[in-house]
Amino acid sequence: FSSRRRHTRCSRDWSSDVCSSDLPKRLAGLGPTDLAGCGLSARKQEYLLGLGLYFADRPGLQQTLQEMPDAAVIEILTEIRGIGRWTAEMALIFALMRPDVLPLADLGLMRAISLHYRKGRPISDRQAVKIAAAWAPWRSVATWYLWRSLDPEPVDYRACSPIATHFMPAIMPMCSSTSR
Repeated sequence: FSSRRRHTRCSRDWSSDVCSSDLPKRLAGLGPTDLAGCGLSARKQEYLLGLGLYFADRPGLQQTLQEMPDAAVIEILTEIRGIGRWTAEMALIFALMRPDVLPLADLGLMRAISLHYRKGRPISDRQAVKIAAAWAPWRSVATWYLWRSLDPEPVDYRACSPIATHFMPAIMPMCSSTSR
């Protein structure tokens, strides 16, 4: 319970700033003790602070990433210590709002594809790519739906996550365009 409370507090403290241009500077200015209350391991704190420094040292990088193809974004982000392909793909989906990302390293996605398309049988990356070909150019959206299919908890779409409001406004009549 205390972990959930810490996460909620940290999410509330940072969620409104996640896409702001001054976030890298704020992260770069933090020390390990500033992130300790969020329940992050020392290694993840190190990676997060390094990420902040990386972007703070390259002020135009956020805008540059917006204009780059997905593969180039992944290449740049994975050069940063602690950032792997999965993290880069999550950045493409949630920060850069790219509509056609298929994060094959995501266990939830692979589990959902296995459950819904293979009757729960194991699935290879190759099989997942073949199945997901029909979803292009909206594989990020399909991924989101597949994640949701695994979560028994109902979601209050009045809170409207960025990916939901960006890609799926038609299914969320309570979300206004001003909530983006």
